[in-house]
Amino acid sequence: MAAKKRKKIGKKRKVPEKTKAVKTARGKGCPECGSSNIRFDHSRGESVCENCGAVIGESMIDLTQEWRAFDEDQRSRRVRTGAALTPTKHDEGITTEIGKGRGELFKVSSKKRAQYYRLTKWHKRLIKSKDRNLSFAFSELQRLISYLHLSRAVHEKVAKLYQHAVEKGLVRGRSTESIIAALLYTTCREEGAPRTLDEISKASGINRRDIGKTYRYISRKLSIRILPAKAQDYVPRFGSLLGLSERVQVRAVDVLDEAAKYDVTSGKGPIGVAAAALYIAAVLEGEKKTQREVADAIGVTEVTIRNRYKEMVETLGIKDEVEERVREEEET
Repeated sequence: MAAKKRKKIGKKRKVPEKTKAVKTARGKGCPECGSSNIRFDHSRGESVCENCGAVIGESMIDLTQEWRAFDEDQRSRRVRTGAALTPTKHDEGITTEIGKGRGELFKVSSKKRAQYYRLTKWHKRLIKSKDRNLSFAFSELQRLISYLHLSRAVHEKVAKLYQHAVEKGLVRGRSTESIIAALLYTTCREEGAPRTLDEISKASGINRRDIGKTYRYISRKLSIRILPAKAQDYVPRFGSLLGLSERVQVRAVDVLDEAAKYDVTSGKGPIGVAAAALYIAAVLEGEKKTQREVADAIGVTEVTIRNRYKEMVETLGIKDEVEERVREEEET
C-alpha cells in the first residue's frame, strides 16, 4: 500500500484550479505530514494533501451524474430519477398502478390473464376512501385551474389546503366541488390574482351562494383570514379581457391610487370600481371603450359603472377632460 502513496520529490504537487471549489476534508490527517488540509479532486478521483502534495487515496468512486446537459430540454430527456413530488396528486405522484386497457392485457401471457384481472380488481378495492376522495377532488381542481388559467402556485396551495381540510374532517357531509371552489376563491385572493364569485360559479357549476357559505365555513375552521380584495388587483385581468394596452392599465391603477386618497373607493365593490377606472383610463389614453362593452366583458351593470365613474371624475377634477375626450371620439 505504501507504493500507492507516491510523493513528489523536490516539488510539491499543485492542485488544479478546477478543484478549488471541491470541499475540504476535516477529520482525516495526512499520513506523511499530519496536515488536515486535504482536498478531494473529483476530476482525477484522488484525495491530495495540499500541504505536502501526497496522494492519500485514488480510484475514488464518483457519485455524481455521468451525463451532461446544456439546456432544459436535454436535462429533462436524460434524467432518470422520475418526476418531482407534487402535492397536486393524491399520492404525490409516486404510486404504482396496474396498467389499464386492452393493450396492457395482451402484454401478459394467456395463462396469466386471469391473475392479471384478479390483481386489478383487488388493487381497486384496497384503495383507501381518503385516496379516492383526494383523487376525485384533485381531478376537479385540475379542471378549474385549466379553465380559469391560474398558476401552478395557486394549484399547489389549494391542493395542500384541501388535504388539510380532509385531515380535519371538514369535507364530511359537504360537496367536494363546493369546497374546492371555495378554497380556490380564497387562494386566488391571497395570491393577488382574484377571481369573481361569478367566474368561479360558472366554471364549477356551483351556486355562488353555496360557494360563499362554504367559503365562510372553511375560513373559520382553518383560521384563514382574507383581507378585502383591492380594485387594483382586478385591473390586469379586466384589462386583458377588454384588450386594453399596458399603458391604459397603468393609467387605471394611477386613477385608483388617486381616488383612494380621497376615500372615493372605500365601501364600494372593487369590481365596479376597477371597471370604472379602466373606462376612464381608456378614454384618456385614446382607446375608448363604451360602458356597455366594459359591463358585458366584466360582468357588472352599466348603472354601477356610471355611478362609480361619476364619483371618481368629480372627485379627481377630471370630469371636463374626460367628457371632452368622449365628444371627440363620438365626432370622429
